Amino acid sequence: MSSTQTATPELRQWILEQAQAGHSPDAVLQAMVQSGWDEEVALEALEQTLSGFLAERGAAGAGLPEPVPVPEPRLDGRTRLRLPDGHEVAVVLQMHEPRVVVFAGFLSDEECDALRDLAAPRLARSETVDNVTGGSEVNEARTSAGMFFARGETALIDCIERRISALVNWPVENGEGLQVLHYGPGAEYKPHYDYFDPAQPGAPSILRRGGQRVGTLVMYLNTPEAGGATVFPDVRLEVAPVKGHAVFFSYDRAHPVSRSLHGGAPVLAGEKWVATKWMRERRFD
Repeated sequence: MSSTQTATPELRQWILEQAQAGHSPDAVLQAMVQSGWDEEVALEALEQTLSGFLAERGAAGAGLPEPVPVPEPRLDGRTRLRLPDGHEVAVVLQMHEPRVVVFAGFLSDEECDALRDLAAPRLARSETVDNVTGGSEVNEARTSAGMFFARGETALIDCIERRISALVNWPVENGEGLQVLHYGPGAEYKPHYDYFDPAQPGAPSILRRGGQRVGTLVMYLNTPEAGGATVFPDVRLEVAPVKGHAVFFSYDRAHPVSRSLHGGAPVLAGEKWVATKWMRERRFD
């Protein structure tokens, strides 16, 4: 179709109806493209319609949970940041809705290798939180092996946790223990949200320890030969897994409106190692 297409009032109304029915922006966009709409026109119509809709109704009117404070890097327009431990990182990408920032050089090659060596002997099949019971379970959506370090378990872990705290301005004690994951060829983590669904039966027991998750930092400990990107389907963003880089994102409410849906794309060749830090509202013990 020609890019001279224009979004009609009928199209905008249809977009609103799809959003109210619970369909993700990415699914709505794909349906529009399959129906013959030019992708750029469809994307612009989608963004303008949904942003206008949310602005008009507001969080309260839309029945959304109230936003809460979240971790936030103090960038002030800078592209390079020197942290208190003397380590310097570069800002290579940032978005505001959702809040996503990619940092280059967050970990040195030596730190990446040391984390992998520490974690490797303790790897086991990764589990996810069971929202019904509050415990954990093996989930076919997550085909990796992983392990958790206790907070401050070693000098290296303590150094990295303090660096994260300084970078995103969030207390060390509000963070879960660092998790290291290993993905072999074909392994992936299908798109999901990191926050805990408060409507699930197991939520009260999960949230008792530190409250809701409000931010995530994923650190890449190696560079796969192919594949393994961190994907954000709702905003069509892919972050390449580059050794030493890190991607930060926050979500100020436990609701899809945060647009924080993300996943780990399949590893097509080689392997992928990542370390993840989840941040909670309050002290996590």
